[in-house]
Amino acid sequence: MHPYASGGERGQDGGVGRVTDRREVVRIDLSTGSTARRMDSLSGEEPLEIRVGTRAEGRRPLAVTMRTPGDDIDLAIGFLLTEGVIRDADDVVTAQLCAGTDTPNTYNVVDVVLADGVPAPDTDPARAFYTTSSCGVCGKASIDAIRTRSPWELGDCSLTVSAASLAGLPDRLRAAQRTFDRTGGLHAAGLFTADGEAVLVREDVGRHNAVDKVIGRAVAERLLPLSEHVLLVSGRASFELTQKAWMAGIPVLAAVSAPSSLAVDLAQEAGMTLVGFLRGATMNVYCGAHRIIQPERDQAVTPAAG
Repeated sequence: MHPYASGGERGQDGGVGRVTDRREVVRIDLSTGSTARRMDSLSGEEPLEIRVGTRAEGRRPLAVTMRTPGDDIDLAIGFLLTEGVIRDADDVVTAQLCAGTDTPNTYNVVDVVLADGVPAPDTDPARAFYTTSSCGVCGKASIDAIRTRSPWELGDCSLTVSAASLAGLPDRLRAAQRTFDRTGGLHAAGLFTADGEAVLVREDVGRHNAVDKVIGRAVAERLLPLSEHVLLVSGRASFELTQKAWMAGIPVLAAVSAPSSLAVDLAQEAGMTLVGFLRGATMNVYCGAHRIIQPERDQAVTPAAG
């Protein structure tokens, strides 16, 4: 049973195998001129409603996210942590999957009861969250609502990681993506030690959901702050993912693709190390290069022209 689950909990995926689906497709191969019907595996995508409140006042809908079913309680807890609703595991009394109003039951609702003294979040519909699989901040009412201040100071974090260890992480993350092998349609987030050991790996159709699933599990296991860890994401490094890493106290964020300008700005503000285009033997370090241990022959960095 999940550490937050009450008696109504049926497991992280609601007891329903909906991570993948099978559909018939027409396969066209121009190189051979052939056309054939075949079955193809698709990544599951369903809405998850997160309801939050206190024992005295009851729970109200806070957010709806489009996600791949599985690890739903971790997703909800990670979301609440990275949005500043909770600070640690003690802020949650119970979290359980509920049937909602669907027929038949799909268990697409997570009901979270906050501890006494933890203020319930604003559930004004004008400030409601709606997150798609490609956007983790859709529906927030203003720029100020997007920005959440982390309780962790990363500037003095002493963690260092070798460039060689970083270079090996994408292959380790890819090797752990079991569902991606079948569908080719999921993002992944992985929490690693400085030596490259995988601590937690999660997949989801939304990159922000994969990160929330990792962080939510870390909250449940009381691992925060994650000051001795590296977070690797399979896509790009956006503002929202950088903020989520900061909220969990992660000093090093690496991505196999590009960061955005706001992601770099936020990482600099947080004192975080941000690595992009982590592919093969190369990577770009956008800020916090002091944490990356390079081979001695590569210590000298040629200044940029102009």
